Amino acid sequence: MAKDTTKTLIEADGLRYKSKAPGSPFAATSSFGAATMSCFLCGKHRPRAMLKSRKLLGKSQPVCAPSCKELEEQLATKK
Repeated sequence: MAKDTTKTLIEADGLRYKSKAPGSPFAATSSFGAATMSCFLCGKHRPRAMLKSRKLLGKSQPVCAPSCKELEEQLATKK
């Protein structure tokens, strides 16, 4: 038997799904270095190669390198 496909629908109140597509928008990769992480400052997901560690609030956190603004400008000029 084929499984019925269900489209994603949001309740009228906008808070809950009646059904939700399975999986994550961030595909799993086979190598650890190709994975993405979110920047602690701007929250955008970036490949690990575009992040650096910086000590914030007494703990090392991943942040955009060289900075969030400069990285965004570099990516915009590549497009």
